[in-house]
Amino acid sequence: MRTEQEMLDLILRVANADERVRAVLLNGSRANANVPKDIYQDFDILYFVTDVASFTCDHSWIDVFGERLILQMPETMRYPDGGEDFPYLMLFADGNRIDLTLVPLTEEKIKQREGLTLTLLDKDGILPVYPPATDKNFWLKEPDALFYYSCCNNFWWCLNNVAKGIARDELSYTMYMLNDVVRGELHDMMDWYIGTRHGFNISVGKNGKFYKKFLPPEIYQKYAVTYSSWENIWAAVFAMCDLFHKLALDVAEKFNFVYRQDEEDGIRKYLETISLRRHPAP
Repeated sequence: MRTEQEMLDLILRVANADERVRAVLLNGSRANANVPKDIYQDFDILYFVTDVASFTCDHSWIDVFGERLILQMPETMRYPDGGEDFPYLMLFADGNRIDLTLVPLTEEKIKQREGLTLTLLDKDGILPVYPPATDKNFWLKEPDALFYYSCCNNFWWCLNNVAKGIARDELSYTMYMLNDVVRGELHDMMDWYIGTRHGFNISVGKNGKFYKKFLPPEIYQKYAVTYSSWENIWAAVFAMCDLFHKLALDVAEKFNFVYRQDEEDGIRKYLETISLRRHPAP
């Protein structure tokens, strides 16, 4: 597997050899000093170019980056958004991945940079001095009382849909409601719980990928149990209820919020009734 330095050298070598490429930026996790380094991190690269169309008329120019296992070009797929930027998402045979986006060289595009940005090349001295790379845009946010209540209410409310899906033996609907809708509220509560213990000037990563780092081991273990096969779906549902209850009470105490125990009690009664009525088929 090519090393990080070998990959960066290749990315810059291609850019330096092509007059159409005027600047190169590194974004994403490799620009974030708070993210542990590993071999699975993507190389999120921006090439500022003078003419995007001259690249996209013949995609073979990307072959220089190495043998690919798979390529995705979102702008050519089912729902292209017609944007000016053109990304090439490349996974190589050695396991490296480059997400390389061609960006028109305009003043507006140069200014539209995110917080996690490092300049790798600037042939013409046209890039501003970007502030130090930071993940501040992804830091946790403290809840207000209304947002906290809305989170709790929607968590318990949407569990009635989960219960009906299980009773009807509707696997896809149930898993969507549990793992997309209800789990989203659980994640918000977990974020606030983490914030009360570590401060809100941190990021838990995309989709909470650093939860294991920030949660106490016993809490993380309870969280892991909320993922389940269809055969054990009720156990996962009740484990999620127990975890949410604990976290919500803790967050309420820290922020002096009111927790509606009556709403939890009502839905728990409903869940218990449905769970005893019918179990999903194996």
